[in-house]
Amino acid sequence: MPSPYRAIFGRPGTLSFSAAGLLGRMPLSMMGIGIVTMVSQLTGRYGLAGALSAAVALSAAVLGPQISRLVDRHGQRRVLRPATLVSIAAVAGLLLSAQQRWPDWTLFVFAACAGCVPSVGSMIRARWAELYRGSPRELHTAYSWESIVDETCFIFGPILSIGLSTAWFPEAGPLLAAAFLGVGVFWLTAQRATEPVPHPREQHSTGSALRSRGLQVLVVTFVATGAIFGAIDVVTVAFAEERGHKAAASLVLAVYALGSCVAGAVFGLLHLKGHASRRWVVGVCAMAVSMVPLQLVNSLPLMAVALFVAGLSIAPTMVTTMALVEEHVPRSKLTEGMTWTGTGLAVGVALGSSAAGWVVDVAGAGRGYLVPGAAGALAALVAFAGWRRLRPQPLVPAVPSASAAPLLGTRLASEEQDGERVG
Repeated sequence: MPSPYRAIFGRPGTLSFSAAGLLGRMPLSMMGIGIVTMVSQLTGRYGLAGALSAAVALSAAVLGPQISRLVDRHGQRRVLRPATLVSIAAVAGLLLSAQQRWPDWTLFVFAACAGCVPSVGSMIRARWAELYRGSPRELHTAYSWESIVDETCFIFGPILSIGLSTAWFPEAGPLLAAAFLGVGVFWLTAQRATEPVPHPREQHSTGSALRSRGLQVLVVTFVATGAIFGAIDVVTVAFAEERGHKAAASLVLAVYALGSCVAGAVFGLLHLKGHASRRWVVGVCAMAVSMVPLQLVNSLPLMAVALFVAGLSIAPTMVTTMALVEEHVPRSKLTEGMTWTGTGLAVGVALGSSAAGWVVDVAGAGRGYLVPGAAGALAALVAFAGWRRLRPQPLVPAVPSASAAPLLGTRLASEEQDGERVG
């Protein structure tokens, strides 16, 4: 492991909570595709399977920030364990109702409750932020490491979920995902020494973290970014099926995640200068440009190469986003702020996959890659439009006139306090 990564794991407990986070995040890449595989095998109804997967994703998008807000106030252990038990119970109900052929409405009830799942990635990043607050170099490396962990989940999670559900029994993929969630969360919350200090209600300002103008830009951009990811998943499966190799779609998508993983590993080694907002805009634009070659490719091997290149811009952009969230959201709402970016991604994935599926049905897989191209262009436009909200606002001290000099001593304390609030 390169020396910057060795350095961040020098603190006691860091390796343990990061490993727990890996297990707790596996359902992020396993649950949706596992539900699709399970329901399609049991019922043969792909429309129902896709609708249930979308219901879980949208439920998590709605409930996730609320869970994270409670975590900021009461601590990870007190909130994550009961929320996880609710989610696991709902997944169990979903599997049972699908296996027993209960009415469709029961499936959607359990799918909605299954969305009560903690944003484990945000919990892990909050721990890194607590440990390395005031050390931007180490925090940059830590966020890069967590992006590598994210992409590792997306490389192996779908293959594991689909493989078990098809080779063992239909419910195996979602069942294993729920087991990973339970083990990961309970292992994580048992580690009290690295848990961020909660901020009780009386220490909170009114309103949500989403009131931050900078966070609003990040979330809206991530809706468009999520549409890229959701559309690529759907269209790549259709692209592979049209060429008679549907099973190869999982490998092609794994290469996409591998590109992001490699970029994240290299990005964590760099010592970058300048404000993060500029790097973030460049990263979003790079994602948009990388969608163009997908329109020109006609074979699976070339598509794998194009997606690998497209993946190179993902992890650096995600790492920079977390740095901007930390800058624009109060410390007492950091976990909630990080979760809102995940919510934007989840909403975008649902929209992008739906739009891509419609285009594929109407015009074929080749035209389907226009959807992630349009989503990338939209993300770049939003990033450019909101860039000013993300840049640091310099303090411009007023120059007192001669007549105002006697008042300088009485106003000094007030001006210092204002400067602290702005900074």
